[in-house]
Amino acid sequence: METIMEAVRLMESNESNKAIAMLEEYLPLADEEERYTIAELYLQWGYLEEASVILFELLQQYPDESELKVMLADIYIELDNDEEAINLLNEIGEDDEAYLQTLIQLADLYQAQGLFEVAELKLLTAKQYEPNEPLVDFALGELLFSTGDYKKAITHYEKILPYTKEMANVSINDRLAEANAAIGEYEKALLIFQDVDSEHPDTLFKYGFTAYHAGRNDIAIKAWEHVIEIDSYYHTVYYQLAKAYVEEEMIDNAYETAKKGLSIDEFNKELYFYAGSIAHQLDKDQESEKWVREAVALDPDYKDAVLFLIELLKSRDDFTGIIDLLTEIKHTGAQDPQYEWELARAYNENELYEDALKHYNEAYNTLNQDSDFLKEYAYFLTEEGRINKAIPVFELYLEQQPLDTEIEEHLNRLKQTGENQGS
Repeated sequence: METIMEAVRLMESNESNKAIAMLEEYLPLADEEERYTIAELYLQWGYLEEASVILFELLQQYPDESELKVMLADIYIELDNDEEAINLLNEIGEDDEAYLQTLIQLADLYQAQGLFEVAELKLLTAKQYEPNEPLVDFALGELLFSTGDYKKAITHYEKILPYTKEMANVSINDRLAEANAAIGEYEKALLIFQDVDSEHPDTLFKYGFTAYHAGRNDIAIKAWEHVIEIDSYYHTVYYQLAKAYVEEEMIDNAYETAKKGLSIDEFNKELYFYAGSIAHQLDKDQESEKWVREAVALDPDYKDAVLFLIELLKSRDDFTGIIDLLTEIKHTGAQDPQYEWELARAYNENELYEDALKHYNEAYNTLNQDSDFLKEYAYFLTEEGRINKAIPVFELYLEQQPLDTEIEEHLNRLKQTGENQGS
């Protein structure tokens, strides 16, 4: 043991190479107890491979020693050798005092591998073995929570509360509130959150989110404002707080919040778009366009933002701007029949009828079941004197809208005109 203690002193003096060399030299002379102590020191110092070699050799001498199996399994897990860890842990029988902990550890391993049903089975076995053990209920609750089975998770979390309100640094009430919110029980979740005494931004954000969905914007706003006071870099909160402000008709607050959020999260396309829509409500259309263009620059295929920008340009009769916008977007690879339709409209407004026809034809390939498009397209064809092409489009429209007598009469007149011209 003197040699081992000397190695410990060397390690404490930051002479790690000397310490390890000393232990390696001493290992062949050490008895079982000393080898076990050396393995523990290797573990403590992070020399996992070296510790595993010693523990494996000891396990060959003492194959029924579950403590060695658990320690070695822990090392295998750290070394990402889950299969070896599972094999070792599965050797521990139910008559062993380490059996319960082994089942929980096996469940963790199977869960990490995505084998959730196997993990749940291990924990249910543990539940049968020790029905009133809070650790088992916690493990089951966490597993079911992670897989989205919130109702079952709630059952297990509720069984823990008589024993403790926190396990493994996890607030049980926090989990219960989240789980209830996830199944739409916002009122119940809100009551639970109000009992959670926490200044953690994550908890406060979830509290606000629950209050928002429970129709309590007043509570949500206070919670989210507090999140920003604690952590101004909590990106997610700005969009949600701006939404709550808008719903409470606090538009100026919403706009300032969105802008503040963008000052710390300059790659948030949703927040850029939302800032643009708020600016539009405040009649700040130049700023609105600036924000929405930022959203589109981040994601050229952000359709809601693109269509919003198109409507903004239409309000200024800036049809050339629409053409430039959509042409640039298409060059990035973004494709949508709505874009073709809007291009056709813009070219038509600019009296570039051949270009308009090209894009109407392109849009027709996909929008031939959209009655609004068909009606507009058919009228365009009529105005361009392409009666023979307009007639089948009107007919297709009437198949979808058979009660539109005005179009039916218009179509009949077109057919008569065609017959007269033919005769």
